[in-house]
Amino acid sequence: MLPLTGINVVSLEQAVAAPFATRQLADLGARVIKVERPGKGDFARHYDETVNGLASHFVWLNRSKESLALDLKKDGAGEVLRSLVARSDVFVQNLAPGAAERLGFGAERLREEHPRLVHCGISGYGEGGPYTEKKAYDLLVQCEAGLVSITGTEGAPSKVGISVADIAAGMYAYSGILSALFRRERTGEGATLEVSMLEALGEWMGFPAYFAGYGGEEPKRSGASHAAIAPYGPFGCADGQTVFLGIQNEREWGGLCAGVLGRPEMAEDERFRTNTRRVENREALHAEIERAFSRLPSGEAIERLQAAGVANARMRTVRQFLDHPQLEARERWREFGSPAGPLWGLRPPATMEGVEPVMSPIPAVGEHTRSILRGLGYDEARISSLKQRGVT
Repeated sequence: MLPLTGINVVSLEQAVAAPFATRQLADLGARVIKVERPGKGDFARHYDETVNGLASHFVWLNRSKESLALDLKKDGAGEVLRSLVARSDVFVQNLAPGAAERLGFGAERLREEHPRLVHCGISGYGEGGPYTEKKAYDLLVQCEAGLVSITGTEGAPSKVGISVADIAAGMYAYSGILSALFRRERTGEGATLEVSMLEALGEWMGFPAYFAGYGGEEPKRSGASHAAIAPYGPFGCADGQTVFLGIQNEREWGGLCAGVLGRPEMAEDERFRTNTRRVENREALHAEIERAFSRLPSGEAIERLQAAGVANARMRTVRQFLDHPQLEARERWREFGSPAGPLWGLRPPATMEGVEPVMSPIPAVGEHTRSILRGLGYDEARISSLKQRGVT
């Protein structure tokens, strides 16, 4: 039995944050019913068409779910959704601020009707305060959390290359739901969870927050290097490839000098003897390392770093990551279905002994509407009526 077998989840979800949370619940065996607008469905379905005609975001976030097409603004839709919620353990929504309440599916009402329900609302900035109604897209939250200000090069701030604010919020929604279900097992009581993208990303901003709050200055943008550790970052090799290395302590620094650079005396150079001094003299330090690496092919540089006990990595492209030998050796890839045919995806990262995660197909919009309605006791006449009136 999978860990969440028997747990039923209904989600009014769109874009990234909520779908990311619910897909992980589905990975563990929960039945996840994704409520979508009839016709076009979740707007993330149309971000691009790169995965055999499907959107890459949607493929990533929505396998193993059932799709229920439901226009919640039409008469009869609320009755369907209420029947589903009455049979569910978890309700998730990341609609615009106040939308769930206006539709009659806010936390206060649903928890009063279903005390064992775990209700999880995901928003940009949380309830209350001047930003409650403010639109919150991932890049904008990265800006508000200060992340863009510390990312990029000295001359140009940059966003993170993935939807990190959405992912952070989705992760805390997922872990919060699991915690609430665990508490319910012991107490019988459901829960009302609230997760904001700003606060989720704010938790991940812990290091720069303490650094700026207590250090008196902002962390400097340092490109692919580390703002507070040196050497830590990229160095070009003789074959045009880039190798990254990271020094965490003085033992590793000595190993780099002796075993990789061939200059053991550098370990005691007053400019570089401690991490603080190395950061202060980063330009001179990098010049010394680059001089040595410019004579080494990347393969040899990595062999030397590895032998010296210095952490290292190749700078891979995304395409090269997909062919990563470690993923192949650990058999991390699995095939799953979709409206566009078979696709490949990575197994969920948390590996539980004896458990093979669910990797079922990605649904088409409304693919499961009829079967879900039948499960609620609707006969063919009522199902057809809902369809004719544009409710489903």
